[in-house]
Amino acid sequence: MLRMERGISRRQLADALGVHYQTVGYLERGEYSPSLTLALQIAEYFEVPVEIVFALRPFPRIGS
Repeated sequence: MLRMERGISRRQLADALGVHYQTVGYLERGEYSPSLTLALQIAEYFEVPVEIVFALRPFPRIGS
């Protein structure tokens, strides 16, 4: 999971995205699908392609 790999807390990510920290938890557990706008913001924040945000299975680590 990108957030944990990079040592970022749910609250830090939520603040950067302008959402409640619980929303980040819902996204991570698959209880909520992000809007395209939110997915693009997440992708931009982590500097990854948006496909990684919407993937059904984890992508191999970039650069591996």
